[in-house]
Amino acid sequence: MLNIIMLYKNKPYLINYLLLPFSAIFYIFSAIRKLLYKTQVLSTYNVNVPLIVVGNITLGGSGKTPIVIALSNYFTKQGKKVGVLSRGYGGKHNQGNLLVDDNTDVNLSGDEPLLIAIQTNAIVVVNKKRVLAAEYLVNEHKVDLIISDDGLQHYAMNRDIEIALINSKQGLGNGFLFPAGYLREPKSRLNSVDFIINTYSLKNQENNCKMLPSKFINVVTGEEKNINFFKNKKCHAIAGICFPQNFFDLLLTLEINFKQHSFSDHYSYSEKDLNFADNNPIIMTAKDYVKCRKFANNKMWYLQIVTKLDSNFLTKLSAKL
Repeated sequence: MLNIIMLYKNKPYLINYLLLPFSAIFYIFSAIRKLLYKTQVLSTYNVNVPLIVVGNITLGGSGKTPIVIALSNYFTKQGKKVGVLSRGYGGKHNQGNLLVDDNTDVNLSGDEPLLIAIQTNAIVVVNKKRVLAAEYLVNEHKVDLIISDDGLQHYAMNRDIEIALINSKQGLGNGFLFPAGYLREPKSRLNSVDFIINTYSLKNQENNCKMLPSKFINVVTGEEKNINFFKNKKCHAIAGICFPQNFFDLLLTLEINFKQHSFSDHYSYSEKDLNFADNNPIIMTAKDYVKCRKFANNKMWYLQIVTKLDSNFLTKLSAKL
């Protein structure tokens, strides 16, 4: 099986070049589909409230969910009733609208919608058909604003603002389209979006986004500890995200002595996955937390991340609405 990490490298390998003909086919089909929507051969849906799409032109791991959470909380503080729509990737809900709240089964909703529902006051809806979710949010919940978690390539739904995210650590990889690279669309697509945000950046530049460790929270009790609590302590670290190493690198900066355990993105955990022989604490991401809390024990903690958006970006974004 092809090592998917190879597709993320800035330097192409032979296998990437061999896959270029398939990338050309992928591009042709994508371009035709986009043209059909642009020329109205395929119908598009207009939402009656402002709609912001938070997406990317890569296959994943750009930090969409933390940005959606940050934007939802920002607009809620502005007095707006915010709706969030998602396809619920990794969840088993396949038909109709699923209203997601703190008590929703993560196996139904998927991890990201549930995390958004827990960490915001937004009305979160999962539907494989985004248009139906948007209609539901407007007609049944009278939201003032909708944020789409992903959907930059979902041209059936018109949008007012497009925000494209670029993971500062991975960038655009080798610059090739899938499957030779991990681009969903050509780099030129970035020229047509309203905003580009560089996520996981440590630089103080406009439109950069900082995702900073805030505190550790016990999965069972909700007890909070500062980010130095596990310094020099032996722990287990688990990560079922697109780029697990990013999480592990962050823990290294906190000087935690941990054994790392990588799982696939959206991995569905069972209790036996975390049944380690010793009694050391288990540290995880917030996305892992929503999948592990049903069988959690007091050894389990998740790292809360604070997402800081550039103030100039927020001002410009609000002005566009």
